[in-house]
Amino acid sequence: MSTHFRLLFFLCLFPFSTVLAQYTDMINANRPGVSQGAFAVGRGILQFETGFSYGKEKHSLRKTETQGMGLDYAIRYGVFKEQFEISLIGEYESQNITYNPNTKQRIANFKSNTLGIKHLLYDPYKEMYKEKPNLYSWRKNNTFQWADLVPAVALYMGLNVDFPDNPLTQKNGSTISPKFMLTTQNNWVGGWVFVTNLIADWGTTSSPSYGYIVTLTHATNRYFSIFIENQGIKNDWYADQLLRGGAAALINPDFQVDLSFTTSFKDTPSKLYGRLGLAYRLDFHKQEEYLYDDVPEGEEKDQLKKSRDAQKKKDRLRRKLEREERIRERKERKNLEE
Repeated sequence: MSTHFRLLFFLCLFPFSTVLAQYTDMINANRPGVSQGAFAVGRGILQFETGFSYGKEKHSLRKTETQGMGLDYAIRYGVFKEQFEISLIGEYESQNITYNPNTKQRIANFKSNTLGIKHLLYDPYKEMYKEKPNLYSWRKNNTFQWADLVPAVALYMGLNVDFPDNPLTQKNGSTISPKFMLTTQNNWVGGWVFVTNLIADWGTTSSPSYGYIVTLTHATNRYFSIFIENQGIKNDWYADQLLRGGAAALINPDFQVDLSFTTSFKDTPSKLYGRLGLAYRLDFHKQEEYLYDDVPEGEEKDQLKKSRDAQKKKDRLRRKLEREERIRERKERKNLEE
């Protein structure tokens, strides 16, 4: 789950960082949901994301029951510039299908394998460095602004690679097909992040697929977040609405773990899956790099540094106020108990 907000950690996604550079001090993962955030991992970052899922499906018309296990994976690498990343994203799945007490079948294969690129096209925070935070008003710096409705926008383009006669994909003809996805991401005050994905998949095959994903994530503190997600899928042989929810926890700046659950709105088939995952990055980001190539040298770059320093002071003040508020609430509860 992704990823340009001080309390976010997923791509996700999303992640735990602030400042204006694409590079973040803490991991920027797309987990625990399945949507992609608009922001890349950052130049020089090699990131691994994986998860194990287990669940059951029951088809009311076919009278089948299925036990499924899956392993999803993503390898992401930031190259060329801060707004750009290449990735390999896929999933391997095994299904044990029971048609009746005497008939069983096991199928296993890759459900997906996509080699892709993502490029950040538009970032509404580009001019943020010109704004000076109000160091005397927490409310002014942390309340909703109409400009927050303008999202960051990214385009993902990939190539699906499938195997002939794959029972999990049921594609006929070409085993290589394009995938396109338009991603938007809003980072709102209070640790809220809203991500949308519009997807066109397998367009050159006999069964093109279209869909969307919307994800809402809330960071309850710097190290823990929760999310809810809706995914819609439509093609010639399968259509569904999926609902996901779960949480992620930051272990250290380069490592996070997550737990999520998925269910469906229909009974053809009904689905219930649990998913346990993690994300880890290797940080080869050797020097400070700016997200924006047009940031000028000299005085305005010094202004950017001053703005970032002021933002750090504001974050420290916010954390102090949050600690004082928690202490005050504990004292009030203790007085009530007495």
